[in-house]
Formats: sequence, C-alpha cells, structure tokens
Amino acid sequence: MAHPLMVDPDSPLLGRLRALCLALPGSAEKTSHGHPAFFTVKVFAYVGASVKVDGAYVQHPDSVVVKPHPDEARALLEQPRCFRPAYLGPAGWVGVDLDDDSDRLEVAELVEESYRATAPRTLVTRLDAGRG
Repeated sequence: MAHPLMVDPDSPLLGRLRALCLALPGSAEKTSHGHPAFFTVKVFAYVGASVKVDGAYVQHPDSVVVKPHPDEARALLEQPRCFRPAYLGPAGWVGVDLDDDSDRLEVAELVEESYRATAPRTLVTRLDAGRG
C-alpha cells in the first residue's frame, strides 16, 4: 500500500528545494514514505518529516531533512527550528523547519553538505569541478 503524499506538490517551498537539489550532479527525485526525497545513490534530502511526541506523530511538512556533519548536527539541534526526525534522527539526520524568511544560503549549504556526505566521490568531484 502506498503512503499518502505528505507534502503539497504545489508548495513554493517544495519548488525551491526541488530546484536546489536537482541542480546537484546526478541527483534525482523520488517519493519515499509520502515525502519527496532527493538522491544520487543514497538520499541526501527529504522534504517534510515527523517527530513522535507523547506517542503521537507531529508533522513538520515545511521542513527539509538533511544529514549534516555530527558537529553541525549538534549545533543545529540547539536551535528551536531544528528537530531530530522520527526514524532518521538516530542515524544523524536533522530536520529544519522552513518558512519564507528562512536563510536560503544556509539551506543551500545544509543540502550541499548532506549531498557531499551521501553522494559517490565521482559526483562530488563533478560538483567541485563545476565551481572552478
């Protein structure tokens, strides 16, 4: 049975994240458990997540979930807009709630860091070569 879509497919936030993620070498989009997910060989960003609070799942549909460096993850989790997502949090993933005022450069940096942590070396080399 397929999961219901958990994010508005016409969301401007999803559109911005899609453009950002699909600009990275070798990236593609799929739906994973009802959430848009961006990947190369492994997923590097999810849109939307949930957190289990008092036995119930609280949705964070306007968020991006990334896999930052462990030091960055600890710093992010000190911020009120960041959370440890259900299922993925124990593996080092962090959710970041987003809105129209979110710093787009910071979001791009978090997505790129996650991409670098999960993409094959050849794709990371292509990313770096494109900046030279």
